Amino acid sequence: MADLPPLREVIAKHGLSASKALGQNFLFDAQLLDRIAALPGDLQDRPVLEIGPGPGGLTRALLKAGARVTAIEMDRRCLPALDDLAQAYPGQLRVIEGDALKIDHNELMGEPFAIVANLPYNVGTALFTRWLGGEGWPPQWTSLTLMFQLEVAQRIVAATGSGAYGRLAVLAQWRSDAKLAMKVHRSAFTPPPKVMSAIVHVTPAEMPDGVSARILERLTEAAFGQRRKMLRQSLKAVPGAVEALEALGIDPQRRAETLAVGDFVALARAIG
Repeated sequence: MADLPPLREVIAKHGLSASKALGQNFLFDAQLLDRIAALPGDLQDRPVLEIGPGPGGLTRALLKAGARVTAIEMDRRCLPALDDLAQAYPGQLRVIEGDALKIDHNELMGEPFAIVANLPYNVGTALFTRWLGGEGWPPQWTSLTLMFQLEVAQRIVAATGSGAYGRLAVLAQWRSDAKLAMKVHRSAFTPPPKVMSAIVHVTPAEMPDGVSARILERLTEAAFGQRRKMLRQSLKAVPGAVEALEALGIDPQRRAETLAVGDFVALARAIG
C-alpha cells in the first residue's frame, strides 16, 4: 500500500473544491471508501472503470484493493491529484480526461470489467440506463457498484406497486439483479449534499428469450412517461402494445405501476 498524504491535504495542496456544476461531492472517510471498494468482491488485478474520480478518494481504495483502474475525469483541476496517485501505484491507474457520456466504455476497457463509481449526480441516471441498455447480453461489465442519491437508488430496486416503482426499476431488474448495498449519510461528503445517498450493486442475470431491449425501453418510456393514465392511453404510441395487452389478458384500464417486471417482459415479447 502506497504511503499517501490524507485526502484533505491533497485537496488543499491542489486548491480543489467540489464543483456544483459538475455534481461533485467529495468523500473523505477511508473506511467507508474501503467498504465500497469491497462490494464487487476481490479486485486483485481486476480491471475497474471509475467515472468522475475527482481528487481520487474512491480511486485510492480501489488501488489499495489491487484493482487496475481506468478513471474518466472531465474536471482537469483534478488531474494533478490523480497523477500523484498514478505515480504512487505504478501501472495500476490510467486516467482519461473527457466526458464519460461521449466515450465507448467497452472499447476503452477492451476486456470484461467492473464499474465502481461515486457518480456525479447530474449524469448518474443517464450513464446507468446506458449500461443497462443494448441488445447484446450479458454486457462486458461484470458488475455495477454505484453511488446515487437515495431517492434514485430506491427507484432502481423498487418493488411493483410501490411509490418508487417505475422505468428505472424495470430496466434494472428485467435481466439484472439490483440490490441496495448500503446507505450513506449526507454528512460523509464535503460539501454535504442536501439529500442522503446510497450504493446500488447490480450484476447481470439471464436475459429472457425473445425480448428486444429496444422494445422494452420504448414500452417503459411510454407507460411511465404518462404514469397516471391508463395503459390503453399511455401505450397507444407503441405499435401493437394495446393489442398485446388484450392478448395477454392484461386489463388496459390498469396503470403502469401495477404491472410487474415480468408483465413488461411479456408485453415486449408479444410485440416483438
